Amino acid sequence: MSENAWDALVVGAGAGGLCAAARLSHRGYRTLVAERLDRVGGRASTAELDGFTINTGAVVVELGGITEQTFEEVGAKFEVRPADPPILYRINGRDVDVSSGGWGLLISQLTRHGAQLIGGIGAARAEGELPDRELSTADWVRRYTKNNAVQGIFRNMCGSIFAVGSEELPARVFLTYFTRKSAFKKFGFCPEGTIGIWKALAEVVERNGGEVRLGSEVRRLYVEGDRVTGAQISRDGEISDVACAFAVSDIGPSATMDLIGPEHFPSDYIGSVLQRDLPCAMISVNFASREPLITAPGLLSFARTRRLCYVANFTATCPEMAPEGWHLYVGTGVPKPSVGDFDSEAETALVLQDLREEIPGFEQARILSIAVTRDDWPPQRAVAGYDLPHDTPLANLWNVGDAVKEYANGGITACMETAKIVVEEIVASEVGRRAT
Repeated sequence: MSENAWDALVVGAGAGGLCAAARLSHRGYRTLVAERLDRVGGRASTAELDGFTINTGAVVVELGGITEQTFEEVGAKFEVRPADPPILYRINGRDVDVSSGGWGLLISQLTRHGAQLIGGIGAARAEGELPDRELSTADWVRRYTKNNAVQGIFRNMCGSIFAVGSEELPARVFLTYFTRKSAFKKFGFCPEGTIGIWKALAEVVERNGGEVRLGSEVRRLYVEGDRVTGAQISRDGEISDVACAFAVSDIGPSATMDLIGPEHFPSDYIGSVLQRDLPCAMISVNFASREPLITAPGLLSFARTRRLCYVANFTATCPEMAPEGWHLYVGTGVPKPSVGDFDSEAETALVLQDLREEIPGFEQARILSIAVTRDDWPPQRAVAGYDLPHDTPLANLWNVGDAVKEYANGGITACMETAKIVVEEIVASEVGRRAT
């Protein structure tokens, strides 16, 4: 096989794409990853700014779950330092650790009348007791309490985990995540920034005979009948064609369909893609100070903020992410609405106002950057609960990533899960058997 003929073509070196590529190459498939940016990680990457290591998307990495399992399976280095405790909640001026007390402790700190709400969460653990799909998380909470602090905690949980407000997240999704998956997960930070774990997966691909081409934009996917046969790739101003036995896309179903052309898809699939193209939005403020501003070693979340969901403390566990003598943080908020159009300037001002009120010393901190992620570069390409299937009408094309995640999952974990499922389907399929 030449450099222009591959078993697997992976479009995009984001979390889902690199995980799929590492798993495929580990299984013996000769794999090419084409990434248009000059670095791996996609929307969960890292950049350097004046000596500070700034994450451009995902902040924390789950420990002990499918992410860490993936690295073990493919033989990749997994350097993630745990934050202990992973998250504190600022309630009535105190930073509370609820990792051992769970929901009961959290709600009891906010209101004396939390028994009904705890009962509602308990009822959701039983099959058949989940609310209707149309009911939002915010409306579900209002069934049990009008307490603004409780509403704030749930709003900020939705923003932290799903990158969407509680008004837009179905209660069914929220309750499924917290009762059927796992709440209060363990997580940590990579000392290189999140890009460190993506570099480790890219090394696996190349060690197994594959290639990760940066600065390489896929302009077109070629199709014959119901199969992808290859791609047109632009790199350094030059155009080249590559052939593949099958393809995996990490750029979202909508962008993937554009690379192929709608004429190759049935109308019902096109309609589903357009209907469920629901990117959400987040606002992140990266800042640093000479003095420590919070004591939480991981995330600090809030009960009474307008937009701010959490502040992450990187240098408590990874001091090398900042120049000596500096403390590095990011404050992240979800705008209103978090899906659709919003006033970026006004929403950013509310996040900054929350930071000034909640973080003593923020006024003297150095703001390194402010990022508004939205539209075609969102924190998640689809609101949880409205995801598309990972397979497509084409027999050898699959999607991975946070637009096709499994129900009630989110973030890096969701991308890893989609990659595992897709690779297992490829291996079991006719195209996967033929490629080997």
